[in-house]
Amino acid sequence: MSEIKQSWVDSLLVYRDIRMLRILLLGAISGFPWVLIASSLSLWLKEEGLSRSTIGWAGLIFGVYAFNYLWAPIIDRVQIPLLTKKLGHRRGWIVLMQLIILSSLIVWSFINPTQNLALLISVGLVIAIASATQDITVDALRIEQINSNEGKSMAAGAAMAVVGWWTGYKLGGVVALFTAEFFEKMGVVDYWQATFLVLGILIILMNIGLMFVHETIDFNRVNNQKATDQIIRDKLGSNNIITNFVAYITGTIGGPIISFFKKNGLAIALGILGFVFLFKIGEAFLGRMSIVFYKEIGFSKGQIAIYSKGLGWITTVIFTLLGGIMAMRAGTIKTMFFAGGLMALTNLIFAALAWTGKSELLFAIAVIADDITAAFATVAFVAFISLLVDRTYTATQYALLASIGTAGRTTLASSSGALVDWLNGDWGTFFVITTVMVIPSLICLWFIRNKVKIGAK
Repeated sequence: MSEIKQSWVDSLLVYRDIRMLRILLLGAISGFPWVLIASSLSLWLKEEGLSRSTIGWAGLIFGVYAFNYLWAPIIDRVQIPLLTKKLGHRRGWIVLMQLIILSSLIVWSFINPTQNLALLISVGLVIAIASATQDITVDALRIEQINSNEGKSMAAGAAMAVVGWWTGYKLGGVVALFTAEFFEKMGVVDYWQATFLVLGILIILMNIGLMFVHETIDFNRVNNQKATDQIIRDKLGSNNIITNFVAYITGTIGGPIISFFKKNGLAIALGILGFVFLFKIGEAFLGRMSIVFYKEIGFSKGQIAIYSKGLGWITTVIFTLLGGIMAMRAGTIKTMFFAGGLMALTNLIFAALAWTGKSELLFAIAVIADDITAAFATVAFVAFISLLVDRTYTATQYALLASIGTAGRTTLASSSGALVDWLNGDWGTFFVITTVMVIPSLICLWFIRNKVKIGAK
């Protein structure tokens, strides 16, 4: 018994590593833009009188996250003038994207949604592209904080990245909702526009914190990529501008894909991709419409902020750290099976809330259960794909896997509002459908459970 207790203590001590604090900040930087283009944008459009379908289809801007791997090789190699020399390659890209997001918020502060909906969505698309681009380098910088042979630290790092992401998303959401409600009560007509200016201050503060995240130069990664380019050039049989370009494109885009299939084999690789694509679709359908559901059932912005954001953040932090320990001890695959079952059950609680009507107690239970589930699912998922990547192609290969996962959540979930409308506002049936959506991914996971090469399963 004492040995088991000691083992749990050892797992907890991994979180004391200073690198975990840096990863926490990186996660927050990654999660914060979702406050802007998810909950804030959705509620802004809702309060301007736009339909559920319009809000749902506006979520198509999230689709860029599904394709950011296409320009990941550019992020891996192209240097930003001035910023790269002063801040480092990864941090230079992050700061550039943060400046674009900050500028977009300033533009949003001058837009009237009902008169300039196309412009508003276009600016939201710019934020999404900048955020998706930022995520490429954030994930690479996060993975490169941990050595490839530190399995437990990678699981702990995944947990801290998730905690950071939810901290940026949840606490950022609290600030956004309370600020909007404050300006609304003060009589400010364009209270959401004013709120976005306040949120810009948070972006500036996060960039200051980024300066404390160390970045090391991985010469092996650079040399290996150049070696791959040279092999391709040698096979092409000549050395000129055209062959150099072909070698670059093939080595940086094709190399990570070839490496992934070579490592796992065709059947297992396809099983992994199927699981990654399907795992969080049900959660995404629920998440995309949740804030609209809360508003329609009768909860105020303040109540949504307290239960869905503030209370949800505390729950997420605690159970993400516990999820990291579970992933360290039981393995990521067992943790994902556990989380998948929880996801199905949690969605049924939302169905019960829809059928029984407004209830703060049931609302709190549903939010807590949903955040516990999301914590376990996300930490296992992040650890899973982090352990799969080849360090020669960290940014590109992780972006590819993460993009495939995002593709399922964003492209399909964009029809969530239309589904609710098709059901004539029957939220209970909608949540039951999201429960069933979990099953296909678990079937894929069952078939690959004993064959995927990630260490402890």
